[in-house]
Amino acid sequence: MFFWKRAKKHKPNVKGLERLSPSLERNLNWFQRDILIHDESIMYRRFRTAEPNSRSCVLIFADNMTNSEFLSQYVMRPLMTSSLPLRSSGQELADFISERVVQSDQVASSSHYMKLVDAIARGSGVVLVEGCNFGIMVEAPGWDRRTITEPESETVVRGPRQGFTEDLGVNVNLVRRKIAGPQLKVKYLDVGKQTKTKTAIVYVEPIVSVDLVDEVVKRMERIEIDAVLDSGYIQELIQDGPNFSLPTVGYTERPDIVAAKILEGRVAVIVDGSPFALTMPHLFVEIFQANEDYYNHWLAGTFHRFLRYISFFLTTSTPAIYLALIAYHPQLIPTPLALSIAAARKNVPFPGFVEVVLMGLVFEILREGGVRLPRPVGQAISIVGAIVLGDAAVNASLVGAPMIVVVGLTAIAGFVVSYVYDAAVIMRLFLVLTSSVLGLHGFVLGFMAIVLQLSAMQSFGVPYLSALTSFTAQGMKDTAVRLPWWKMVLRPRYLGAKDRQRLEPKSRSREP
Repeated sequence: MFFWKRAKKHKPNVKGLERLSPSLERNLNWFQRDILIHDESIMYRRFRTAEPNSRSCVLIFADNMTNSEFLSQYVMRPLMTSSLPLRSSGQELADFISERVVQSDQVASSSHYMKLVDAIARGSGVVLVEGCNFGIMVEAPGWDRRTITEPESETVVRGPRQGFTEDLGVNVNLVRRKIAGPQLKVKYLDVGKQTKTKTAIVYVEPIVSVDLVDEVVKRMERIEIDAVLDSGYIQELIQDGPNFSLPTVGYTERPDIVAAKILEGRVAVIVDGSPFALTMPHLFVEIFQANEDYYNHWLAGTFHRFLRYISFFLTTSTPAIYLALIAYHPQLIPTPLALSIAAARKNVPFPGFVEVVLMGLVFEILREGGVRLPRPVGQAISIVGAIVLGDAAVNASLVGAPMIVVVGLTAIAGFVVSYVYDAAVIMRLFLVLTSSVLGLHGFVLGFMAIVLQLSAMQSFGVPYLSALTSFTAQGMKDTAVRLPWWKMVLRPRYLGAKDRQRLEPKSRSREP
């Protein structure tokens, strides 16, 4: 408490530092000794403009954040060879320098200290001129950028190979390349008191609901946090149902998925410094959709989508059903299979519940270890560890051989729906607990509780199960099945799109 009071007492006083002064030395003193004090990465370059009306100037920029060569060639050199108007000052002088001297297309001016400091922190150079109470900001970012590559977390056999990077401008341009035209709109917001992370809200104006855009902007503006280092911060702060494991805000590394979502009437949020874009609203049915469903034949897309639904059920329910059958309802198992399971578990010292939880925990430890280690080592440890431990556990009669089969089936099915793998693990554990108490009755009650929870959830005002509870012919054309494009004439009704027409009438005909 003593140290807290002492730190609070000596908090720096920045009163009087709101706006620039016409005095260059006073402005420079405030930058060096008050606002940017103890920051050795900030560079101050003094120079003078040309005669006959020579003026002192200072270029301020962050080392290794800006392109110093660009600033030297297109900012300092034009100023050093130009003569500024003698009696010009303030906004008039700043406009003269911005419009007639500095050779850059990204120039702005401000008299607020903090705006200038934010510009310096983002990689811009700031020019201060004697007699001018405005600073000229020139964007000249010079840090290294990661090249555009295919995202490793969302690889495809057929489809675009481009993925988002950590650069906001590059990511917005990747979406703009997919949707060329003035209908694509971008709004910028700064989030985070300390980081002031730049975020972009992207949508297609003729399609998206105005209420949805307003709601997204409102939730973003309500965020009060020191730092936003990844889009996951924003996802957790703006999503509905934050206490449930299934996501109500989608995320992806692929620009083609973002373009497809906003063309349906959704809104995307792209965060500077993060390769994952957010999309909202995000509904339950989207968990089982993949971009390749729409690039391949519709029958293949429908088949793969059915596989994802089945895999989701298997990965969440297989251990619970196995436990309920062997512990409470062995009469429901065919007699030869029941005898085989009983013989395999004859020497196992643990009850079924402990066996299921123990093997599930061991597999999750192996998976987590494989993810955190370097890829070649991680893959080897995951595979070899699972085989060796599984075989050793069976030989030592710690678990039965059928349990190894159940764990393997559960794990493989979980990888099919990797987008919600963590949520599936939590649901699996919940169903195991209910099944261990009441058998199949507990499994059914637990399953009903999950369905009721999903039914009560919303994503930005849209019911979470909207697509599955829409029994109209048009509403069911892109849910459990993926019908041909010529059948999906309208956009989903539950998104509230202003323009629902997706396919022109002349394009619906299948006649040659």
